[in-house]
Amino acid sequence: MVGTHGTSEAKRLDGHQTETDAELIPDARGRTDKPEPTCPVEVALAAISGRWATLVLRELMHGPCSFGELRARLPTLTAKVLTDRLGELVAQGLVAKDRLPGFPVRTSYRLTDAGMELRPLLITLYSTGSRVLAALAPRDE
Repeated sequence: MVGTHGTSEAKRLDGHQTETDAELIPDARGRTDKPEPTCPVEVALAAISGRWATLVLRELMHGPCSFGELRARLPTLTAKVLTDRLGELVAQGLVAKDRLPGFPVRTSYRLTDAGMELRPLLITLYSTGSRVLAALAPRDE
């Protein structure tokens, strides 16, 4: 019956494949065996990766901010890192950089529609992280 076992083992493994889960993999872009730049999950993770990215996005969820306002809201964030992070978020199409009229020239940053799409993801990540931290916390016995 070795052949039967091998067949049932193959069926068991096939049944375990995530590609059968239409919610996790609703289209062909998710049917990959390695990280791909076209996989929507990888794109979403790249959007929030990098130190300070989630905090900059969080602050912009409240509305447009100038560079100085962002620095004031995140006082331990250096100007260089903020400049780098904003540049990356603009390049990803998540943040728009608007030059305001007048002198001196002022700049305002705001989330694009794609940037606002990250709100539920950030909320879910926060909630999940809280539950994971609670599970890791030592229990008083």
